[in-house]
Amino acid sequence: MTDIIDTGTDTTTDRETLLHNAIAECDPAPLLMSMVHATGDTGLLEEFGARLTIEEPGNHYRTGIRPVTPPGTYPDDVVADIRARAREILTPDLEPELDVPGDELFRRMATVCTAQRVDAEFVPILLEQAGFTKDRRHVPAIVTPPADFEVIVIGAGMVGINAGIKLDEAGFPFTIFEERDDIGGTWHRNTYPGAAVDTPSHYYSYSFELNPNWSKYYPTGIEYQSYLLDVVEKYRLREHIRFGTRVRSATWVAEENRWEVVTEDRAGTVRRHRARAVVTALGMLNAPNIPDVPGMDGFAGTVVHTAEWDTELDLRGKRVVVLGTGCTSVQVVASIVDEVESLDVVVRSPHWLVPEKTVGGEVPSGERWAMAHLPYYDRWFRLRTYWFASDNLYPLPRIDKEWAATHLSASPANDMVLNTALEYLQKSFPDRPDLVEKLTPDFRPYAKRIVKDPGFFAALNRDHVNLHRASFREVTPDGVLTSEGEFIPADVIVLATGFRLQFTTAIEITGRDGRTLAELWKGGEDPRAYLGVQVSGFPNLFVTAGPNAAPNHGAGHNITGEEQVHYLLECLQYLLENDHAAMDVTQSAQDEYNRRVDEALDKTVWVHPGAEVSGYYRNSSGRAVVPCPWRLVDYWTMLREPHLEDLVFLPKEQGGN
Repeated sequence: MTDIIDTGTDTTTDRETLLHNAIAECDPAPLLMSMVHATGDTGLLEEFGARLTIEEPGNHYRTGIRPVTPPGTYPDDVVADIRARAREILTPDLEPELDVPGDELFRRMATVCTAQRVDAEFVPILLEQAGFTKDRRHVPAIVTPPADFEVIVIGAGMVGINAGIKLDEAGFPFTIFEERDDIGGTWHRNTYPGAAVDTPSHYYSYSFELNPNWSKYYPTGIEYQSYLLDVVEKYRLREHIRFGTRVRSATWVAEENRWEVVTEDRAGTVRRHRARAVVTALGMLNAPNIPDVPGMDGFAGTVVHTAEWDTELDLRGKRVVVLGTGCTSVQVVASIVDEVESLDVVVRSPHWLVPEKTVGGEVPSGERWAMAHLPYYDRWFRLRTYWFASDNLYPLPRIDKEWAATHLSASPANDMVLNTALEYLQKSFPDRPDLVEKLTPDFRPYAKRIVKDPGFFAALNRDHVNLHRASFREVTPDGVLTSEGEFIPADVIVLATGFRLQFTTAIEITGRDGRTLAELWKGGEDPRAYLGVQVSGFPNLFVTAGPNAAPNHGAGHNITGEEQVHYLLECLQYLLENDHAAMDVTQSAQDEYNRRVDEALDKTVWVHPGAEVSGYYRNSSGRAVVPCPWRLVDYWTMLREPHLEDLVFLPKEQGGN
């Protein structure tokens, strides 16, 4: 990525000042790792690691000779000593003595960096996700993809861009079809006030394309879209993307062992394409959920869904009603509260909200300089960000049956989240027990997505803001009638009601036996796949963001997208190396995989939420169709290479080419 940090004039004095500021503002843990890289002195690990509290399995944390500190943090005196040592050791524009460490040294460094125990099984995924190593290929690229091995990617969002980059690097000819006018997917669509990513900036990005220039610890939608645009420009992907082009259907042609993909552009021109493989990169939440409320069409004011925001809409001095209380709603409310005359928030079912001090927080200029200039500082910062947002959280949605029998929370670990959220709620409204009651969910934490508060609770404390625990019963020309019988006058209605869950079923995809994916998945109501990627009967179709593939306990869509792209490339390369035309997963392997998925999910709050709860995680029968039940390290390992015993291969001679 292009360095946009203003480093001043190129003089030694200025660089020394920048370094001094960086040392003062840096996170001490990656700063210490940068010192190890700069000097090659691994004795620093023993010196400072001995003064930390390292977490042990089975305990929240282990008390050593030092007082117990929150997990992953450094005591104040250790922080002070690291900064003092850094001022002695580090010089501007130094060359590192230590580059990528070996696995065992890396594990030791990761243990000290996180101040937690890091076992060997995490080393490969951490090396990749921190940006130290590129994709580790299992299938050797001996055969160059032929010119007729065309791959079609549907969608130019985060995963579609990733797929295009990796297909290009591997030499596969490919085309990306994108219905909208530009790349970005979610971040091109969502331009509502306050739109932001609720996963940390320095992790919610490609592991192979770290960005030292994030201005905030949690990026705005605009900044994230800018990052994606820069990536597309760097890798020259636009020449492969056909914008304004909708994929209408994809049909497997058995005689050719190819897919026929039908597209339609904005002019109505229909074209047919042949492809050896098809990759769907549509995401699972891409169709706005517009509630069917009587009278909506007769409203005299403006109705806008957050996914279809009118950037010309002026809310100043308007009476605004917002429907919804998920991530989008809280961002909108916090963002527009100072503009409107009145703001009424209608909440059918509240979410658990937790405080996050860095939501909206700016990255200090010194730390941004460190990201770009201190040896490997950005990679260790990313590693820490990933570590504390990933498998550390895996126990939280899991149910302890004895505990859950007598508690709303699912386990002692889940109870910590509940108590954190309750304490934050009560502190936010010390004199408003009515709001505390309205905003307290009746289901276990993690049954729905945990929301990080960007200022929503503060907005609800304003005199011109009202909260209604209700839903819309009817819309009249001049306002809204709630399900509780209350009338709210309005000039603008904002629908922060999210998206309808779709697993590629909006496209007619027809497999080997003539059945469509929509039929097989009952219109998307019961989607099932193998590894969340392949579907029996649909050769060389790779579904990203597929069923039971979302990392709902932590991390972000970016890691599962990278894993799935890695897997599909391993599959395609295997076909080339072994002279096969196509691969398909066996029905028995898919059934067994889903049996294990359901068995594992049965131990989570996603299946047993503690109360009746609606949301996109589950279908109408209560089956959890979105979450992946495994740890991220487990799912990452599953997708390293194709499992040949689960697959069948179609020979080239069967299809003629």
